[in-house]
Amino acid sequence: MRGSTVFAMLVLACTTLTSARAQEGDPAGAITLVATPRLVDPDYRETVLLVVPIENSRHVGVIVNKPTRNSLARLFPEHAPSKLVHDPVYFGGPMQRQAIFAVVHIDHTPGPGSIQMMKELFLALQAKVVDQIIEATPNEARYYMGYVVWLPGELRQEVDRGYWYVLDADPELVFRKNPAGLWEELLRRARAVTAGAATGSTVPAGALSALGLE
Repeated sequence: MRGSTVFAMLVLACTTLTSARAQEGDPAGAITLVATPRLVDPDYRETVLLVVPIENSRHVGVIVNKPTRNSLARLFPEHAPSKLVHDPVYFGGPMQRQAIFAVVHIDHTPGPGSIQMMKELFLALQAKVVDQIIEATPNEARYYMGYVVWLPGELRQEVDRGYWYVLDADPELVFRKNPAGLWEELLRRARAVTAGAATGSTVPAGALSALGLE
């Protein structure tokens, strides 16, 4: 969801998201979204996201290339395990940006309400689960302020309007140490991938099917 105009629907989406499950099949149907230059919304300008379809034809994702100046230790100075986390907290998206979420590398679900994004990659949404990750494996995860939710049909509309390039998902992008220049790198890649499309589409063949957007 890009804007904040349908507040009531957003509240519904956020309060029910913790019960969502990734769609059946490859846990992923996951894809990488790369903002096109026409997307000028300040929350999404020059962003790269990891996105996965979830039940009820919705999608959820996190922005992976926007580190903040905050660390967990700075946000939670009285919480000793937070001081063990090396990386900064990232801006994950405008939904519930006052809360902390985690994308963790693990071979099983880290706890209730978590969403599998790719093989051995889960989005933890519940505070207790995020706390457990920080305490048990603090540097096997990346921590985010907020995330992104698309209601049914919303992501398809944004892709059709040319706001996003769509690429295959790459878990290494989540844990890249220095994301500076990542948007420019993937923008060049996306343009090369779609250059031969007769329609000028920003989506390579098969991507809409992977997204559940056909």
